[in-house]
Amino acid sequence: MSRPELPGWRWGPFTFRLPFYHTRFYWPEALQGLFIAAATGLAIVPLMTAFFGLSFEEAVAVSMIHSILIGSALIFFGEPYAPGWITPALPLVLAFVLGGSEDPTTRFQAMTAVSLNFAALLFILGVTGLGKRFVFWLPDTLKAGIILGAAIAALKRVFIDDAERFLLQQPIATGLACGVCLIFAFSIPMQRLKEKYRFFAILGAMGLLPGFLLAAIVGPLVGEVSYDIQWGILIPPVAEAWAKVSPFAIGWPSLELFIQTMPLAIITYVILFGDLVTGNEVIREGLAVRDDEHIDINPTRSHLSLAIRNALMGISAPFFPTQGALWTGVHVIIMQRWKQGTGAMNSLHSGLHSYYLMGIPILFFLLPLLTGLRPLLGIALSLTLVLTGFACAYIAMAIPKSNTSRGTVVLIGAGLAFFEPWVGLLFGLAATILLVGWDRNTDPIPQED
Repeated sequence: MSRPELPGWRWGPFTFRLPFYHTRFYWPEALQGLFIAAATGLAIVPLMTAFFGLSFEEAVAVSMIHSILIGSALIFFGEPYAPGWITPALPLVLAFVLGGSEDPTTRFQAMTAVSLNFAALLFILGVTGLGKRFVFWLPDTLKAGIILGAAIAALKRVFIDDAERFLLQQPIATGLACGVCLIFAFSIPMQRLKEKYRFFAILGAMGLLPGFLLAAIVGPLVGEVSYDIQWGILIPPVAEAWAKVSPFAIGWPSLELFIQTMPLAIITYVILFGDLVTGNEVIREGLAVRDDEHIDINPTRSHLSLAIRNALMGISAPFFPTQGALWTGVHVIIMQRWKQGTGAMNSLHSGLHSYYLMGIPILFFLLPLLTGLRPLLGIALSLTLVLTGFACAYIAMAIPKSNTSRGTVVLIGAGLAFFEPWVGLLFGLAATILLVGWDRNTDPIPQED
């Protein structure tokens, strides 16, 4: 007997599910989504105000467009994953964009170029089915080097490139936030405590929130954070932001810029493919427990929906790579509740819709929340990059099987973090071939449903 899929309105390969009509609302997921999204979704605001010439309100407007596009993955396209940024690619993109141009206009044009390159790559690889073959074809050493390059670039951005602007302005609060989150996310002794004591298990399930809240409390006590909370409603200035960021207003990228950013699109695709595989495996694990709901895993649909979202982002609010397939921690948390049965959550799609506040971007209109978070956004950015660097480093170093491969991975990672994208990619290819050989893993990825 086949399991039913949650109904929706089909259009092409996609399924539109109307919030509150097709999906139910769950308060636990909604409350988590409101605060954790607030802590992480606005993390790029300090970057946009510091390096891209936007005011705080304009940066909030751009982030709101990103949030709406992320929510569309669930509502308009029917994706079964908790969507998020392709975070490991962010430091590599920032290194290229901030290092390659001085003015905000050119930087936004570079963001448009890499977004549209990525969208085109996703569309072609999705429609032709070549995506899986491409990732199979890449050698493991090069894949690991790409991931380690993201780790090095992330930590370099926090501790060297932007240290004076963010980390050194709030060293105690930032250090506390990073330390607590690293311990709860990765510490082996803490894992034992979470298995033994429910209190630590609950704290660990909150993701970034405990460390972020601790920084919010300690920051004012040590003089690193000063709150200026304003009451009222903010109407994000979308038109003003559009005039400063959209290629329709500031001009389109040059052909040279499209060519220069293509390696970043390729590198990001390799990272994205790993996210899709991870998301699929988490769903399959849940399906072994829940036999009452069918979850449609469709790689072609995922490629096409990601292509559309990145193309729309590239022409309206370009800031790459905020339109990815998976926010792993959130995906796992929602799946854990879904696995408890229909009494806890009738459908995975209901849980996903609830976490993303049914696609309604209310966060960006709440002035008290936005102004309360404003002095903490630099901490949120540093926290995001440090956790990304740590996670990417341990994933990358688990891939190589020989000492020579491990050494080559470090060389490739350094090359990608410090050189231009084309140079880093060519250096990685040469190092792999000359030092390790084409060590391609022939083990197939488990077949999609």
